[in-house]
Amino acid sequence: MTSGTLLMGSYQAAETAVPILLGVIVEFALRGGQLSSLGLALLALGLVMATVSYSWRFGMRILQKANTTEAHRWRVAVADHGLQPVARDVDLKSGEVLAIATEDADQTADIIEVVPLLISSLVSVVITGVVLAVISVPLGVLVFVGTAAILSVLSVMSRRIGANTQVQQAKVARAGAKVSDLIAGLRPLHGFGGSYAAFQAYRRVSTEAKKQSIVVARVNGVYAGLALALNSLLAAAVTLWAGLLTFRGEITVGQLVMAVGLAQFLIEPLKMFSEMPKYVMIARASAERMALILAAPPLMTPGVEEPGPSSGLEVSGVSCGTLRDLTFSVRPGEFVAVAAYQPQAAAELTSLLSVAVPPSAYSGVVRVGKQEIASLSIESVRACLLVNPSHHEVFAGTLRDNVDPSGSSALVDEAVAAAMLTDVVALHSDGLDYAVRDRGANLSGGQRQRLSLARALAADPDILVLHDPTTAVDAVTEQLIARNVAALRRGRTTIVITSSPALLDVADRVIVLSDGAVTGEGTHRELLGRDSSYQLAVAR
Repeated sequence: MTSGTLLMGSYQAAETAVPILLGVIVEFALRGGQLSSLGLALLALGLVMATVSYSWRFGMRILQKANTTEAHRWRVAVADHGLQPVARDVDLKSGEVLAIATEDADQTADIIEVVPLLISSLVSVVITGVVLAVISVPLGVLVFVGTAAILSVLSVMSRRIGANTQVQQAKVARAGAKVSDLIAGLRPLHGFGGSYAAFQAYRRVSTEAKKQSIVVARVNGVYAGLALALNSLLAAAVTLWAGLLTFRGEITVGQLVMAVGLAQFLIEPLKMFSEMPKYVMIARASAERMALILAAPPLMTPGVEEPGPSSGLEVSGVSCGTLRDLTFSVRPGEFVAVAAYQPQAAAELTSLLSVAVPPSAYSGVVRVGKQEIASLSIESVRACLLVNPSHHEVFAGTLRDNVDPSGSSALVDEAVAAAMLTDVVALHSDGLDYAVRDRGANLSGGQRQRLSLARALAADPDILVLHDPTTAVDAVTEQLIARNVAALRRGRTTIVITSSPALLDVADRVIVLSDGAVTGEGTHRELLGRDSSYQLAVAR
């Protein structure tokens, strides 16, 4: 910014010097000055024009590079906060975060160019005012007073633009979030015929954003028109006053040429100078939206300890949401299935184990490796305990990228086979290098689910929690997956939250969860023989 400001200041100073030198040349010509002096003036004019060219070229190059770099840094900073393992306490959807990380980051970084241009424009106004004051004090005073008056009027409008822009950015972000949700849920919407209602909901949000954009555009148009009119009025006033002074014989013709040239030149820096407050307010509005994410506190403050060598899991007296005094334990290397009769209880248990719910939000304790989860660092929890939720996220890339994002797993082939993803790999000549579209648009629901399961198995954590990993596959495939997962995870702690008989049957032990509490325990076959409620809930 410093380098760019100096160069742009040189550019504006050189631009201001052009009409001054032209006035000097005219004065020399009218007074019959020496050719050598005229030649020096022309040489100076050439140097000034060269300064104008190079200062602008390199100044804008430096500023635009700085602007682009700063925008990149803000985008990374916002993305970093949005992707941190501990969620931030901010009520924004992913689409809104995306808008902030792109449009708002760019508009905030524009301040890198705005400030130098503001200072350089001020340089030209000051030089113009001083030179005109030397010619005639009232002319110089007119420039300074007129500039202050113009900025006072426009600053009021710039605040209105900032407020309207902030509202517009929020509405555009909400529209982006809405369309992101629609794309994510397009298949189920088509399934139950909700596409039209969803489209109407998006249309309402988008229409609000459009109306606000029109309001901002109208205010911007009024601002630009008023700025141009006021700047032109000031330039005309300077020109007419200089003409009157020349007519009275108070200034020379050369000084008149100088004053008229400065008055005409003054329009451009004044225009730039008067537009800067608007851009400052827009950048400020964007910065305030970025601050919603960057300054938001984390939902929890993780500890710093690491789990012990034991890979067991213990839930003791936990009450949260529909969960009531939930207590159970899983021994190291054990394969345990949790049969939750209510889907909400299953989802809440999944959130609890994935540390999506901060320990301060529930009573009781969760222990991993005999250490309370509240005392552990998030990194150590993620390294030891992996929770694979029922909503399977698939990313643009290849099948291999989705199964092994880090490229470090030694179990890719085994995981693909266990998840019964081999048929998808065999369908394409590229195999695991087959290109997957965004959100897995070119895969079926069952294929996306198996891909998600393969990713979880390839990670090979000490403790793996799977939530409904086979709801989108047929019964035969489900049986094969259940046996494969049990075989691949033998000796590793595994918890499956499910109502699938195939997965329940291969588990070493089944924990029955009803109304948020443990109501039974045993093998799948034992529970089928003695518990009619269990039989009714899981038998197919």
